[in-house]
Amino acid sequence: MIVVDTNVIGYLFLSSEQSLLAERALQKDSEWAAPILWRSEFRSVLTLYMRKKLITLQQAQSIMNGALELLRGREYEVLSYEVLRLATETNCSAYDCEFIAVAKDLNVPLVTVDKQLIREFPTVTLSLRTFSQESQN
Repeated sequence: MIVVDTNVIGYLFLSSEQSLLAERALQKDSEWAAPILWRSEFRSVLTLYMRKKLITLQQAQSIMNGALELLRGREYEVLSYEVLRLATETNCSAYDCEFIAVAKDLNVPLVTVDKQLIREFPTVTLSLRTFSQESQN
C-alpha cells in the first residue's frame, strides 16, 4: 500500500506528461490510499478541466467514479492535532500535511510530485518518478 496525493491521482485519470509514471506506480502497487480530502481536491481539478472545456460534465463524473473505485476502502480521516502539528513544524499547508499524516499513520510512503513535501518529509515521501522507476527493476 502507498499513500498518493491528489496530483498523482490526477495524473492517472487525466492525460499529462506524468501519466505514464502514475500508471507504472499503479502497476507496482495497486493499493492506493489517501485522506478523504483528496475527493474535494480532485473535484476542483475536474472543475478546472470542465471550465477549460477539456472534459464534459459526464466525463468528469466518469473520471470521479473511477477514482472513487480505485480508493474505495482506503480513504482515511486524520486527526486535526496531527495535521496542525505537522504544519507548524514545516512550511507545508495543512492540506499537504493530511497526506503526510495518513502515510505516517499507515507506516507507508507518500508518493508525490510535490518538491516541498519531498524536501520537508524525506523519510515519509517518495517522488513519483523514483517510485515508478523502482518498478522497472
